Formats: sequence, structure tokens, C-alpha cells
Amino acid sequence: MRIAMFTETFLPNTDGIVTRLCATLQHLEKEGHDVLLFAPAGSPSEYAAAQVVTVPSFRFFLYPEKKFPMPWPVGRMLAQFRPDFIHVVNPAFVGLAGIWYAKRMRLPLIASYHTNVPTYARHYHLDFLEPVLWWYFRLLHNQAQINLCTSKATWALLEEHRFRNLGLWERGVDVALYQSARSSAAMRRRLARNMAEGDKILLYVGRLASEKAIERLRPVLDAESRVHLAIVGDGPYRPELERVFAGTNTVFTGYMHGKELAEAYASADGFVFPSTTETLGLVLFEAMASGLPVLAADSPPTREVLENGQAGFIFDAANVDDLIEGVRELLWNEPRRRAVLQRTRAIVENLDWSGPTEQLLAHYRRLFAEQPAVRSTPVRGSRL
Repeated sequence: MRIAMFTETFLPNTDGIVTRLCATLQHLEKEGHDVLLFAPAGSPSEYAAAQVVTVPSFRFFLYPEKKFPMPWPVGRMLAQFRPDFIHVVNPAFVGLAGIWYAKRMRLPLIASYHTNVPTYARHYHLDFLEPVLWWYFRLLHNQAQINLCTSKATWALLEEHRFRNLGLWERGVDVALYQSARSSAAMRRRLARNMAEGDKILLYVGRLASEKAIERLRPVLDAESRVHLAIVGDGPYRPELERVFAGTNTVFTGYMHGKELAEAYASADGFVFPSTTETLGLVLFEAMASGLPVLAADSPPTREVLENGQAGFIFDAANVDDLIEGVRELLWNEPRRRAVLQRTRAIVENLDWSGPTEQLLAHYRRLFAEQPAVRSTPVRGSRL
């Protein structure tokens, strides 16, 4: 198949969308498919199956540390590539162009929903924008013949907000990478300073932004002097978090990638995830693949991933005491840790990216079979 993709984020940025997209492109290459990917300026010119076309970008106030691609006239490139269909990944800006060209060229359209941007508005004290954002994203997604969700919980949320034509594109992780990593004394020293005998390292990995609610973890460090917090990642909220965690056993490492990140997971004692705004939370699966027990704030996606507590520890985000007790259980309740890790080992067996990619290909095949692409060229006289 020949697939034209439009994505709002790509390398060198690091987030769950980029991780999923990179893994997908690698598997599409193995399967012999061709991809033309439209991505923000600064992206590499090619990656795995994809020829990457970069378009001019700008900064969006809810994500000031990232550049987002503008809607851009790319009709000639699409006509030359002759795609079978178009896939818009988390459409917001350049995704508009993908949707427009799908209609103009009479191509089938598939969209995938990865980020609960409407819920972020309240974290920036812009509550009035939330219904507007839901309207906007519903308008975009409802142009597609298939709308993919990354979890059943997200499916339910989108259904509640009247998104149509829903399908599932499930979880995945680079199991070989994370299972092969080993704990190291050097990495533990990097994640925590001045550790004493019996001290434990609690790990957070992800973007440092207001909606991630990382500041919720401060009371844990006040209550438990034996706990060290390692925050792996970066983002616009880092200066505020450094102020919040000043004087505590906290280390900010910045971003880590690949084997270095896998070693960080393997070298910690527990993983903590305080956000309640995620559609899935791929870092949970990375921690699970690393053999690291997880403590996460209660939310529908978290309950889905952690199987209502069988595959991890869940705490009430509104209850500080519940969080502190959850950390103690996570780090020192050995029978409970063993039970959780036994269940996560069983889950990890089916976490490789090949399964989700085959699931995606099944959606592609259905889309192609039900609405065959009409190969097209721009309308006469068009300069797009």
C-alpha cells in the first residue's frame, strides 16, 4: 500500500505519538509498504518506510516547547506519490491539509486520536476553551471513515463527545529493548544523590507540563526521607517543578532515549505516573516491560492498562494520604510487588509493536476495500 501520513509531531521530539509512529514506520517498512510523511520543520528527511516532507512550523501556546506544522499546499507531492489513502495522526494543524486533500482527491481518510488536548485547557486556566476544542477536534475527526483510539477508555470518551466511526489501535512497546536492560550502580547514582542503605528510587518519565500534575509527588518526599525521585524528561513546566521540589531528594535528568532510558527504568525501584489526562500512557508499558512495578493516578485509561490494580498500584489523585500509602506499598510490600510483577510479565509477552501494527494494517485494508482510492491529480489550474 501507498500511505500518505500527516503528523503534528515527529523526531527529534520525543513523546508517545512519536514513539508509536516510529515503531509503526519500521514495521511498515518490513511489510513492504511505502509512506509519504508530512511533518514539522526540523524532522529528518526520511525514516524507515517514510520519505519525510517537512513543512513550515509555528509554536502553539499549549505546547510552547514544540513546533507544529502549518496547513500547507502539498497537492503536487501527493499527486506524484499517488497514495491509496491518507492517515492524519492527531489532526490539529497540518492535519487540516490532510483532511482537505483527502476530500479534494477523493481519497479514503483515516484519523487517529492520541492526545486529550481539550482537557488541557483547564490546566492553563482556560476552561472556557474546552468545549470549543472538543467541537473543533470532533469536526476534524468526523471527516474520517475510521477514527482510531489508543485505548478502550478513550473510545468511550470520544463516543461521549459524539465522535463517529471509532476503531481501536492498541498498545505496544519495544519489549526487546526494555527487557534487555540491566540495573547499574552508575545509573542509580545519576538518578539519586546521597543515597543511604535501604533508600529507594522512584522514577517518572515524560513531558514536564502542567497537565501531568507532577507536583502531586512532593508530599511523598516530605513524608518519606528514604525515597528519591528521578524526573526524566523536559518541558515548559520544568522551572516551576524545580521550585516545587527544591530541598527534596529530587533529580532532574532531562530527556533520555533508547538504551540509556531503558537502563534508567531497570535501575529504579518503582515507577510513578501522577497524570489523569492521558489517552493511554505508553511509559506505563515501558516500565512494565522493564520489570518495574507501576503506581499511577486513578483514571479510566490507567485502570485499563493496570487491569484495575492487578498489574500495578493505583491511587486516588485527590487524596495525598492514598498516594503516600501507595508509594509505601509499591516500594516495600514485597508480596504485593511480586504479585504485580507476575501479572505484568504475562502482559508483556503480548506487548511487541508487531501486534498493534498488524491491527493498524487491518484497518487500512478495510478502509481500502470498502472505499477504493480514486487516484487523482490536482484540478486543472491548481497551484497547490
